[in-house]
Amino acid sequence: MKISAVIQQLNDVLHPLLWGWPVLAAILLAGANFTFRSGFFQFTHCKLWFKNTFGKLFSQNSRGRDGISPFQAVSTALAGSIGTGNIVGVATALTLGGAGAIFWMWVSALLGMMTIFSENVLGMKYRIKNSDGTWLGGAMYYLERGVHSRGLAVLFSIGCVLASFGMGNMAQSNSIAGALQDTFGVALPITGLVLAVLLTIMTFGGIRRIARVAERLVPFMAISYLLAAGIVLYCHRQMLPEVFRQIIEEAFGLRQAAGGIGGAAMANAMKTGVSRGVFTNEAGLGSSVMAHSGSTLKEPVEQGMWGIFQVFLDTIIMCTVTALVILCSGTLSSGKDGAALSAAAFSSVFGNYGGALISVCISLFAFATLLGWSYYGECGVRYLVGSRAVPAYRILFALSAIAGCTLDLHLVWGISDIFNSLMAFPNLIALFLLSGEVLDETTNYLAKCRQKEKAEGKRRLSAKIRRSYSSHSQKYESNKF
Repeated sequence: MKISAVIQQLNDVLHPLLWGWPVLAAILLAGANFTFRSGFFQFTHCKLWFKNTFGKLFSQNSRGRDGISPFQAVSTALAGSIGTGNIVGVATALTLGGAGAIFWMWVSALLGMMTIFSENVLGMKYRIKNSDGTWLGGAMYYLERGVHSRGLAVLFSIGCVLASFGMGNMAQSNSIAGALQDTFGVALPITGLVLAVLLTIMTFGGIRRIARVAERLVPFMAISYLLAAGIVLYCHRQMLPEVFRQIIEEAFGLRQAAGGIGGAAMANAMKTGVSRGVFTNEAGLGSSVMAHSGSTLKEPVEQGMWGIFQVFLDTIIMCTVTALVILCSGTLSSGKDGAALSAAAFSSVFGNYGGALISVCISLFAFATLLGWSYYGECGVRYLVGSRAVPAYRILFALSAIAGCTLDLHLVWGISDIFNSLMAFPNLIALFLLSGEVLDETTNYLAKCRQKEKAEGKRRLSAKIRRSYSSHSQKYESNKF
């Protein structure tokens, strides 16, 4: 029997166990735990986290010698999470789970906001300084230093390195090569060589170079995609009310209930939506915390709020827009799936250019994922065997992109979820065991904010009184004469 056949059989047995409802339920439970115990922080303090994230996008970010700016950190994290899942993954979710899957994707994202918030708080709290002066953080560090389990930290790091080569590299490079070949006729080996050269240049510049590229690439590709999708939605705007009604009804199996399959349809929509939501925003995996921990911010809770913003942009905005474009265009019933379904939806407005637009977007999104996961894998290698092995990893990572462009990767996609579970299991254990520390950090930060607001209010009142007194004094002096 071939090795690939053995791996496939092993995957068929392990996949339902390691990436089925038990893991997905644990991820949702972690988000619900922090949501309830924090007093629904992502909702009740929406103004606070929005002001500290989106409100500071256009301000001057501090770039110290000991790390990267908060915006660079979230851009790097978004580079790892905004990928083909936002285009291909959403289309697949719709074909597998119907329109109702989008509702459950929203639910997983709203809870995932607090999961990733908690990961970032712990990542900032337990991070360490690297020899080059930058910060190193991640689930492996709070597993070792917070949970005091070196074994779980090693397990997480192994899963991270394996996932960086699979889902984070070969799966992404294969998507880029396929898109460029189908649309522009670019040969697969050429795409692989170009990617290998670019990755070598990027990765050997370290986190600072990756962050500089990410802070330019991520906003550009996100804004461009949203503008194109906005045009499609505007042209199909009359369909929006019906589409939202369809999402809600199918989320609870109301449309299918007439045929006696309402419960099964709801369960299918729920599982598909939750799994795709986790796949796109990575909340619960502990991956993006490695990028966030490199921030120059000193306050863990503030960087945690950037994590909330990450999930908001990645899933609530990007994935929703893709879903609405497909549903409003009416192409879901075309029988197509994945990239072809998304291309058909955009072609409903852009004609023959729709396919080219999706190919370019897939290429940009997948390349951003390559950059983000190259750093995640590097962090895993550095933790396992030290910094001396990092150059070898960078070279191997670049060469893997060439292999990814030319190989059939159905098996890689299949076992990627198993690698994810190797990260999710230990990370979720840490989140539950250290949840009290996250809540303490959050409570202390909010108390500081209230004190600051009170002091600011007194300062404004004092200034107002001084201005009023000065005005009355001037009037009195003028009346004397």
